[in-house]
Amino acid sequence: MSSFRGSAEVMSDSGALLFARYAYPPNELGYCGPSGAAELLRADLPGEIARRARGFSGAWAYLEYLSPGDPLDPAVVEAYWVGNDLLATSDFSDLLGFLGTRFVGQRGGTWESAGGRALPHHSFHVFEVYPWAAMLRRTGNPTAVSVLDRCRIRTGKVVSVAGETARVTSRPLVWDGSALAPGPPREESVAWSAGGRSLLAGLSPGDLVALHWDWVCDVITAAQAGRIEALEERQLRASFPSPESVVPPV
Repeated sequence: MSSFRGSAEVMSDSGALLFARYAYPPNELGYCGPSGAAELLRADLPGEIARRARGFSGAWAYLEYLSPGDPLDPAVVEAYWVGNDLLATSDFSDLLGFLGTRFVGQRGGTWESAGGRALPHHSFHVFEVYPWAAMLRRTGNPTAVSVLDRCRIRTGKVVSVAGETARVTSRPLVWDGSALAPGPPREESVAWSAGGRSLLAGLSPGDLVALHWDWVCDVITAAQAGRIEALEERQLRASFPSPESVVPPV
Protein backbone atom coordinates (compact mmCIF):
# COMPACT_ATOMS: atom_id res chain seq x y z
CA MET A 1 0.00 0.00 0.00
CA SER A 2 1.42 3.35 -1.02
CA SER A 3 1.86 5.96 1.68
CA PHE A 4 0.98 8.94 -0.47
CA ARG A 5 -2.10 8.82 -2.62
CA GLY A 6 -3.26 11.52 -4.97
CA SER A 7 -6.76 12.99 -4.70
CA ALA A 8 -9.02 12.68 -7.72
CA GLU A 9 -10.58 15.83 -9.11
CA VAL A 10 -14.01 14.19 -9.34
CA MET A 11 -15.43 13.21 -5.98
CA SER A 12 -18.26 10.76 -5.33
CA ASP A 13 -21.59 12.41 -4.51
CA SER A 14 -22.77 9.43 -2.46
CA GLY A 15 -19.45 9.31 -0.63
CA ALA A 16 -19.66 13.02 0.13
CA LEU A 17 -23.12 12.57 1.65
CA LEU A 18 -21.91 9.59 3.70
CA PHE A 19 -18.99 11.67 4.96
CA ALA A 20 -21.38 14.45 5.98
CA ARG A 21 -23.58 12.08 7.98
CA TYR A 22 -20.70 11.40 10.37
CA ALA A 23 -18.80 14.70 10.18
CA TYR A 24 -21.74 17.01 10.87
CA PRO A 25 -22.04 16.54 14.68
CA PRO A 26 -18.51 17.64 15.71
CA ASN A 27 -18.57 20.33 13.03
CA GLU A 28 -21.84 21.73 14.38
CA LEU A 29 -20.27 21.79 17.87
CA GLY A 30 -17.25 23.68 16.51
CA TYR A 31 -14.71 20.92 17.19
CA CYS A 32 -13.46 20.31 13.67
CA GLY A 33 -13.95 21.38 10.09
CA PRO A 34 -14.85 24.77 8.58
CA SER A 35 -17.61 27.02 9.91
CA GLY A 36 -21.14 26.71 8.56
CA ALA A 37 -21.96 23.15 9.60
CA ALA A 38 -25.52 23.42 8.28
CA GLU A 39 -24.11 23.18 4.75
CA LEU A 40 -23.25 19.55 5.46
CA LEU A 41 -26.97 18.80 5.62
CA ARG A 42 -27.57 20.08 2.08
CA ALA A 43 -28.21 16.79 0.32
CA ASP A 44 -28.91 18.80 -2.83
CA LEU A 45 -25.35 20.19 -2.84
CA PRO A 46 -22.98 17.21 -2.65
CA GLY A 47 -20.33 19.18 -4.51
CA GLU A 48 -20.26 21.79 -1.75
CA ILE A 49 -20.08 19.04 0.86
CA ALA A 50 -17.12 17.50 -1.00
CA ARG A 51 -15.36 20.86 -1.04
CA ARG A 52 -15.96 21.35 2.67
CA ALA A 53 -14.77 17.80 3.48
CA ARG A 54 -11.20 18.85 2.69
CA GLY A 55 -11.39 21.21 5.66
CA PHE A 56 -11.59 18.27 8.08
CA SER A 57 -7.84 17.85 8.35
CA GLY A 58 -7.95 14.79 10.59
CA ALA A 59 -10.54 12.68 8.78
CA TRP A 60 -9.36 13.83 5.34
CA ALA A 61 -5.84 12.55 6.00
CA TYR A 62 -7.13 9.01 6.58
CA LEU A 63 -9.40 9.17 3.53
CA GLU A 64 -6.47 10.20 1.34
CA TYR A 65 -4.35 7.45 2.81
CA LEU A 66 -7.00 4.82 2.12
CA SER A 67 -7.95 6.03 -1.33
CA PRO A 68 -6.44 4.83 -4.61
CA GLY A 69 -7.85 7.96 -6.24
CA ASP A 70 -11.07 9.35 -4.79
CA PRO A 71 -10.96 10.04 -1.02
CA LEU A 72 -14.75 10.25 -1.06
CA ASP A 73 -15.33 6.87 -2.63
CA PRO A 74 -18.19 5.44 -0.50
CA ALA A 75 -16.13 2.36 0.43
CA VAL A 76 -13.26 4.57 1.61
CA VAL A 77 -15.56 6.78 3.68
CA GLU A 78 -17.26 3.74 5.21
CA ALA A 79 -13.88 2.19 6.03
CA TYR A 80 -12.86 5.21 8.09
CA TRP A 81 -16.10 5.83 10.01
CA VAL A 82 -17.58 2.32 10.23
CA GLY A 83 -15.05 -0.22 8.97
CA ASN A 84 -15.11 -2.62 6.02
CA ASP A 85 -12.88 -4.97 4.03
CA LEU A 86 -10.46 -2.17 3.16
CA LEU A 87 -9.25 -2.45 6.75
CA ALA A 88 -9.31 -6.24 6.87
CA THR A 89 -7.18 -6.92 3.79
CA SER A 90 -4.53 -4.19 3.84
CA ASP A 91 -1.06 -3.67 5.30
CA PHE A 92 -0.87 -0.39 7.21
CA SER A 93 2.80 -0.55 8.19
CA ASP A 94 3.39 2.87 6.63
CA LEU A 95 0.41 4.63 8.22
CA LEU A 96 2.35 6.34 11.01
CA GLY A 97 4.88 7.73 8.55
CA PHE A 98 2.05 9.14 6.46
CA LEU A 99 0.31 10.66 9.46
CA GLY A 100 3.59 12.18 10.57
CA THR A 101 3.53 14.32 7.45
CA ARG A 102 -0.05 15.40 8.09
CA PHE A 103 -0.23 15.80 11.88
CA VAL A 104 2.86 17.95 12.32
CA GLY A 105 2.68 19.53 15.76
CA GLN A 106 -0.13 17.21 16.91
CA ARG A 107 1.04 16.24 20.38
CA GLY A 108 -0.53 14.83 23.52
CA GLY A 109 -1.72 11.51 22.14
CA THR A 110 0.08 8.20 21.74
CA TRP A 111 -0.12 7.80 17.97
CA GLU A 112 3.56 8.39 17.23
CA SER A 113 4.50 5.27 19.18
CA ALA A 114 1.41 3.25 18.22
CA GLY A 115 3.25 0.74 16.02
CA GLY A 116 0.93 -2.17 15.17
CA ARG A 117 -1.99 -0.47 16.89
CA ALA A 118 -2.22 2.04 14.04
CA LEU A 119 -5.30 1.68 11.85
CA PRO A 120 -6.91 4.22 9.48
CA HIS A 121 -10.18 4.11 11.40
CA HIS A 122 -11.93 6.72 13.50
CA SER A 123 -11.48 4.66 16.67
CA PHE A 124 -7.69 4.93 16.31
CA HIS A 125 -7.95 8.69 15.88
CA VAL A 126 -10.12 9.05 18.97
CA PHE A 127 -8.12 6.81 21.30
CA GLU A 128 -4.58 7.44 20.02
CA VAL A 129 -4.34 10.80 18.25
CA TYR A 130 -6.53 12.87 20.55
CA PRO A 131 -4.92 13.55 23.97
CA TRP A 132 -7.96 12.49 26.00
CA ALA A 133 -7.11 8.79 26.35
CA ALA A 134 -3.60 9.61 27.54
CA MET A 135 -5.07 12.13 29.99
CA LEU A 136 -7.52 9.52 31.28
CA ARG A 137 -4.76 6.99 31.90
CA ARG A 138 -2.69 9.64 33.66
CA THR A 139 -5.35 11.39 35.75
CA GLY A 140 -8.63 9.42 35.66
CA ASN A 141 -10.37 12.69 34.79
CA PRO A 142 -14.12 11.96 34.26
CA THR A 143 -14.28 14.69 31.60
CA ALA A 144 -11.96 12.59 29.49
CA VAL A 145 -14.35 9.64 29.73
CA SER A 146 -17.24 11.83 28.60
CA VAL A 147 -15.35 13.29 25.64
CA LEU A 148 -14.10 9.89 24.47
CA ASP A 149 -17.60 8.44 24.80
CA ARG A 150 -19.19 11.18 22.73
CA CYS A 151 -16.42 11.50 20.15
CA ARG A 152 -16.32 7.83 19.19
CA ILE A 153 -18.78 6.35 16.70
CA ARG A 154 -21.09 4.21 18.83
CA THR A 155 -24.06 2.01 18.05
CA GLY A 156 -27.59 2.32 19.35
CA LYS A 157 -31.16 1.16 18.84
CA VAL A 158 -34.10 3.51 18.36
CA VAL A 159 -36.76 3.30 21.05
CA SER A 160 -39.03 6.14 19.92
CA VAL A 161 -39.09 9.14 17.60
CA ALA A 162 -40.61 12.56 18.25
CA GLY A 163 -40.10 15.30 15.69
CA GLU A 164 -36.40 15.87 15.09
CA THR A 165 -35.26 13.86 18.11
CA ALA A 166 -35.25 10.21 19.08
CA ARG A 167 -34.76 8.11 22.19
CA VAL A 168 -32.15 5.42 21.69
CA THR A 169 -30.44 2.81 23.84
CA SER A 170 -26.66 2.72 23.72
CA ARG A 171 -23.76 1.62 25.92
CA PRO A 172 -21.73 4.53 27.35
CA LEU A 173 -18.05 4.06 28.09
CA VAL A 174 -17.19 3.26 31.71
CA TRP A 175 -13.75 3.74 33.32
CA ASP A 176 -12.84 1.40 36.17
CA GLY A 177 -9.45 2.92 36.92
CA SER A 178 -7.49 0.83 34.44
CA ALA A 179 -9.80 -0.23 31.63
CA LEU A 180 -12.26 1.68 29.45
CA ALA A 181 -15.15 -0.34 28.03
CA PRO A 182 -18.84 -0.04 27.10
CA GLY A 183 -21.03 -0.30 30.17
CA PRO A 184 -24.66 -1.38 30.59
CA PRO A 185 -27.20 -0.05 28.07
CA ARG A 186 -28.94 3.21 28.88
CA GLU A 187 -31.51 5.36 27.12
CA GLU A 188 -30.54 8.78 25.79
CA SER A 189 -32.03 11.54 23.65
CA VAL A 190 -30.37 12.35 20.32
CA ALA A 191 -31.18 14.44 17.25
CA TRP A 192 -31.53 13.15 13.71
CA SER A 193 -32.62 16.38 12.00
CA ALA A 194 -31.85 20.08 12.50
CA GLY A 195 -34.10 22.88 11.32
CA GLY A 196 -35.95 20.49 9.05
CA ARG A 197 -32.75 19.27 7.38
CA SER A 198 -31.40 15.76 7.63
CA LEU A 199 -29.47 13.30 5.51
CA LEU A 200 -31.80 10.54 6.75
CA ALA A 201 -35.18 9.81 5.24
CA GLY A 202 -36.52 9.14 8.73
CA LEU A 203 -36.23 6.87 11.74
CA SER A 204 -38.39 4.11 13.16
CA PRO A 205 -38.40 2.29 16.50
CA GLY A 206 -36.15 -0.74 16.27
CA ASP A 207 -33.69 0.82 13.81
CA LEU A 208 -30.03 0.15 14.48
CA VAL A 209 -28.13 3.43 14.23
CA ALA A 210 -24.63 4.87 14.34
CA LEU A 211 -24.22 7.79 16.75
CA HIS A 212 -21.62 10.57 16.93
CA TRP A 213 -21.89 13.02 19.80
CA ASP A 214 -25.66 13.55 20.25
CA TRP A 215 -26.57 12.90 16.61
CA VAL A 216 -27.86 9.94 14.60
CA CYS A 217 -25.45 9.59 11.70
CA ASP A 218 -27.05 6.71 9.84
CA VAL A 219 -29.35 3.70 9.99
CA ILE A 220 -27.00 0.72 9.84
CA THR A 221 -27.13 -3.03 9.38
CA ALA A 222 -26.32 -5.57 12.05
CA ALA A 223 -23.09 -6.34 10.20
CA GLN A 224 -22.06 -2.67 10.25
CA ALA A 225 -22.90 -2.42 13.94
CA GLY A 226 -20.75 -5.47 14.57
CA ARG A 227 -17.81 -3.91 12.73
CA ILE A 228 -18.06 -0.65 14.69
CA GLU A 229 -18.15 -2.54 17.97
CA ALA A 230 -15.36 -4.98 17.05
CA LEU A 231 -13.00 -2.24 15.88
CA GLU A 232 -13.68 -0.23 19.01
CA GLU A 233 -13.04 -3.27 21.21
CA ARG A 234 -9.74 -3.85 19.42
CA GLN A 235 -8.69 -0.24 19.91
CA LEU A 236 -9.74 -0.09 23.55
CA ARG A 237 -7.76 -3.22 24.35
CA ALA A 238 -4.78 -1.74 22.52
CA SER A 239 -5.04 1.69 24.13
CA PHE A 240 -5.80 0.39 27.65
CA PRO A 241 -3.95 -2.95 27.72
CA SER A 242 -3.97 -5.32 30.65
CA PRO A 243 -0.90 -7.50 31.23
CA GLU A 244 -2.62 -10.54 29.75
CA SER A 245 -4.25 -8.79 26.78
CA VAL A 246 -3.12 -9.32 23.24
CA VAL A 247 -4.41 -7.17 20.38
CA PRO A 248 -5.61 -9.48 17.58
CA PRO A 249 -5.07 -8.66 13.92
CA VAL A 250 -7.90 -6.90 12.12
